[in-house]
Amino acid sequence: MRRRVFQAMGLGRGNGVGRGGRQKGYRCRDACCRERDDINLNDIVPGEVCRICRLHGCGSVRQRLLDLGFQPGREVKVVRNAPLYDPIELQLGDSFIVLRRREAAHIEVTHA
Repeated sequence: MRRRVFQAMGLGRGNGVGRGGRQKGYRCRDACCRERDDINLNDIVPGEVCRICRLHGCGSVRQRLLDLGFQPGREVKVVRNAPLYDPIELQLGDSFIVLRRREAAHIEVTHA
């Protein structure tokens, strides 16, 4: 019975949510992202500007990145690294955001 309720609500298997499935990442449809070498936000040095192509990962990490404004097609500037290399400071529009390295690894980018 419980399984039928979840399937009726769209929470069963096959929709990419939960343990059994995988969520697909949003992709940018710009020409710059079609011809890319796969790099993530960790590979960008401070001072460079890049464009977000795709968000990898699933669940709460991916949703948090989307809520912060990391959407495909937006430009991100890497402002600086922390002294011990773990968090990085990013400029996304008018906001400054600090991300952990493992969260930044979920963001696929190209050079702008």
